[in-house]
Order: sequence, then C-alpha cells, then structure tokens
Amino acid sequence: MWVRTQEQLAHLAESLSGASALALDTESDSLHHHVEKVCLVQLATDRGDACLVDPLVLRDLSPLAPIMADRGIAKILHGADYDVTTLKRDFGFRFAGLFDTMIAARFLGRPQIGLQALAQAELGVALSKESQRDDWSRRPLSPTQEQYALADVAHLLVLQARLAGELRQLGRLAWVEEESDAVAALEPARRGRDAEAYQKVKGMRRLSRRQQGVLREMYGWRESLAETTDVPAFKLFSSEALIDMAQRAPRTAAELAQVRGLSPRVRSRGEELLAAIGRALELPEAELPRLNLPPPRPVLSEDVRKRIESLRAWRTKAAGGLAVDVSVVLPQRLLERLAQAAPRELEALREIEGLRRWRVEAFGGELIAALGT
Repeated sequence: MWVRTQEQLAHLAESLSGASALALDTESDSLHHHVEKVCLVQLATDRGDACLVDPLVLRDLSPLAPIMADRGIAKILHGADYDVTTLKRDFGFRFAGLFDTMIAARFLGRPQIGLQALAQAELGVALSKESQRDDWSRRPLSPTQEQYALADVAHLLVLQARLAGELRQLGRLAWVEEESDAVAALEPARRGRDAEAYQKVKGMRRLSRRQQGVLREMYGWRESLAETTDVPAFKLFSSEALIDMAQRAPRTAAELAQVRGLSPRVRSRGEELLAAIGRALELPEAELPRLNLPPPRPVLSEDVRKRIESLRAWRTKAAGGLAVDVSVVLPQRLLERLAQAAPRELEALREIEGLRRWRVEAFGGELIAALGT
C-alpha cells in the first residue's frame, strides 16, 4: 500500500504506464504549517489497486511525471485546482488528460458538488470527514488516516464513469473535458512573501493612514514569526485582531492584554510586538502606506447596459433549459466582457478570452443574436 523507496516508486510508475485511468488526490499541511507542502499522494487505478506515495520520504517524484503528462491515461480528480497547482509547485509535474468530477457535477446541475455528497448521492457510499483537518505531515499516519486517504480515491473512477456517461448522453462531455484541460493548465502555486499582501486584509481601507501603517508593520512582524516558527500566520492572530490592534495601537503590556485573539506564542513576545507598533507610530507621514487603488469600474454606455440585460435574460433561459446554474452557462465576468466587445460574428466570438470553444459551438448563434437585440 505504501510507496516509500525509489525502487517502489519506479515499480509503481512502470505499472501505471499500462493503466487507462488513474484516480488522484493529495493531502497537504497548510492548516498546520506556514510553509505548506504536499504530504501525501493517493493513487488508484482502473485495475483495482491503490497506494499511498510518501513525498516526505521521496523528495523526487519525477518517475511519475510521464504518467501525469500522458493524455492517454485519464487522471480523475475532484476539485482538482488545488492538487494540480501544488503538485506542479512541489514536483514540477505537467498535466494532461485530466477529468474533474466536481466540474462534471456542476455541468450536470447537481445541487451539492462536494465529494462526500456526490459519493452518497451517486454511489450510496458514506465517506468520512474525520481526518479532513489533520496534520498530514506527521508520521506515522494512523490506520484511520490511511483509510480516509485511500477512500478519497477508491470511488473516484466509478463516480467519473457514472457522471461521464450522463454527460455523454446530454452532449456535455466535451464541455467538461475542455474545462478540465483549463485546470490542467493552471500555473503552479507560489511561495514567498507578498509585500503588498497586507492591503488585502478585510477592513484595511477603513483605517486612517497611520493605522494602516501600524497594520502593515504588525502584518510583517506576524509573517516573520510564522516563518521562524513554521506556524500558520492565522494561528498566531487573526485578521480581526490585526484590525483591532491597528485601531487601538497599544503602547503598553496592559493595553496589549486587552486585545483578544492573540495566541500564547504571540503574547510571550509582547515586547517585540509593541516595538513593531511603536515603529509604525513614529514613521514620518511620507513613509505611511499608500494603498493600491482598485481599477475603477468602466463607465458603461447605454448600449453596453442593454446588451448586459439581454445576455442576462438569455443566460437565465439557457440555464433553465439545461437545469444548471447560470454561472455554468456564462459567468458574470464573461457576460460583461461579451457585452463590451459586442462581437457580431462567430470568428470574433472565438477571440473572447476565456469563453471556451464549447460555449461558441453550443451557444454561438444565440449569443450573437442576444448581443444584437
């Protein structure tokens, strides 16, 4: 069941080269460590075998790279974007032949698209959530954790076959395949500190510039502590606590004690935190943050507004006919992009970024007509 040596990994890669379909899932440790990593790779084949690959022991998973890039071997995942981007980041994989059962469920109009809900509804299988938030970097894994991890891939192939069959009958299989290809092409997840990340804290823009300076300093201090201790930043103190401290700007230990939501690790470093706040309070005005303003929403002409309303009306009717959410037919960002570009021919429609071939083929004429209304 476990693959922990290079010899075992080479044997696994050789055996997988003869498979036609492969269920794939991963477990990571972002809830427990500041620098997240893929801690477990679960695989199951259409021949009925399954295994757990331990990347904490096997730092080099390159023998699996040709399998992941082989379009002839279907890779079945559920909610694949996180798995794909972290596997690309940690191991340099490329993906082809991917099929995302979550996307499939959306395109079939399923009311619930989580794996547990789908397994129950489609297969009558109850999947446990018991180990969902575990620290997967810890070894050894318990038998319960092993069973949980294997269960996530054990039923994916059967689920995919059922959903794909229904999609094929409805003429939507190619739609899901194209959307899955887009997931396979996602960029790797990124590591490293974003100097502007503090600007994304909810409530930041309601603060004065001085308070924003305090928040920036505390945010950087928290990131440094998270890196030093390998504790997730949110477990040191929350965004709500950041905003509270930025407004209070505590200067003494007694004032800091009034702030809720600080972890014991942070409270033990209270003097360091107070020093960071003090530095921000002493900054010259010229060195206080100047927030990056979001780009202004374009002023829409009356014609564009009419096209938006026409597309919305068409979208609602089309989604009702397909029994899917309106966002499947045409996400709002694409709807607005279409209304502004106002293509009059199919060739111009194909040039709209993100529209996808399947939408042009399935709805091209209707979209042109709606835009011309």
